[in-house]
Amino acid sequence: MPDRLRGPLVALALAAPFAVGLAAHAAGGGDAEVVLTFADPEILESSGLVAADGLLLTTNDSGDSGRVFAVGPQGLTVGVTTWADEPTDVEALAPAGPGQVWVGDIGDNPGSRGSVTVARVPVGRGAIDARTEAAGETYELVYPGGARDAETLLSHPRTGRLYLASKSFFGGALYEAPARLDPDAPNELREVGGVLPIATDGAFWPDGRHLVVRGYADAVVYAWPSLAEVGELELPDQQQGEGIAVTDDGRVLVSTEGQFTDVLEVPLPADLEDALAPEAEPEPTPDPTPEAAPEQPEQPEPPDAEPVDRAQDESLRTVPLAWLLGALTAVVLATLLLARAVRRR
Repeated sequence: MPDRLRGPLVALALAAPFAVGLAAHAAGGGDAEVVLTFADPEILESSGLVAADGLLLTTNDSGDSGRVFAVGPQGLTVGVTTWADEPTDVEALAPAGPGQVWVGDIGDNPGSRGSVTVARVPVGRGAIDARTEAAGETYELVYPGGARDAETLLSHPRTGRLYLASKSFFGGALYEAPARLDPDAPNELREVGGVLPIATDGAFWPDGRHLVVRGYADAVVYAWPSLAEVGELELPDQQQGEGIAVTDDGRVLVSTEGQFTDVLEVPLPADLEDALAPEAEPEPTPDPTPEAAPEQPEQPEPPDAEPVDRAQDESLRTVPLAWLLGALTAVVLATLLLARAVRRR
């Protein structure tokens, strides 16, 4: 490529996402309700949003030191975690469990970084200096096939696994980090599917069955893990929307860069709300009822036997004995008479 063209084309590539953001700002729409307004003048470029423990957590875009702001329900900053002095290009946050978030130092507009990093840091109320702790919880990530720009970091609520969505004018891709991150060596990412172009943030629903990835004007809800599109959300008009979070009860919140900006709740269309409804618990299967034995036809009762006279029964049994005794007596008498007759002669 001629040198005289390289500079303008690089500048065009860098400017394209911002031009898309401005166009989205002009064309944005959709109903939304203000949840709170960031009251802290230090929150200038909110990029990344997490709802956890009754707080909203956000971080400034590139150009700030490594800070995470904890904001209460009234919009006041109630805690600040300092985790690094000079990060490269912080762009995103993701839940990391109770009292912690993942911070994504993953921006790369020029596409020149050999690797990007994520750090797990403590968050909450009060001033927290986590620079020493974050240094031991920082992991290097490497894309397959070269550098990618990204502003979207997600963590699956069931497995804790991390995902990054690239930001590209020609279409984004979702990349999966290893299940167990190695703190001492680069962790290679794996592409798992496509997402919308110019992705600026994303989040999972609490049950892990769906995720949402936002751009400047709209957001797309995907089924997990198929990444099949479930529906779209039209986002409200924002200066440069780069934050989205899903609360524990499934509400969708969005934030934008700028000072004293609003965090908005985006209503879900009825069909999308139905698709996102948690799966009903299966009802326990009752034990099968044993089948009753088939009824047997009634058998006629045998006719009653005629009663037997016990005395008659006994006489029937003794008749043969009487006959025997009578016959024996007759033989004895006959023998005696015969003997007497012989003696007279």
